Amino acid sequence: MKIDQVNSSFQQSTQTENKIKNHQADVPEGLMDACREFEAYFLNTMLKQMRATVPDGGLTEKSMARDIFESMYDEQLSIEMAKGQGIGLAKDLYRQLARPYTAANIKQVSEE
Repeated sequence: MKIDQVNSSFQQSTQTENKIKNHQADVPEGLMDACREFEAYFLNTMLKQMRATVPDGGLTEKSMARDIFESMYDEQLSIEMAKGQGIGLAKDLYRQLARPYTAANIKQVSEE
């Protein structure tokens, strides 16, 4: 085997490794964002259902403005809850979804 052939095969393997690293770096970020958004949606739905169980009455009367405020508050609260650690749903979804997707990207890049 000639030195030129060794150098070209080494460069090809290095390029393939770099492509794999680039794909792995891009995919998990977007996937984790999607998982966090799903967790926020899940928490928002949970908060709505919890609020529906509270009986009417109390300090303020039921009105359209109150419903809008509570809906917006629940939405923002769920987004803040999903940030950082959250309840762990985003991490579990990410672990489950990243495995096959990352393996498929590695296979696709190595075939190029």
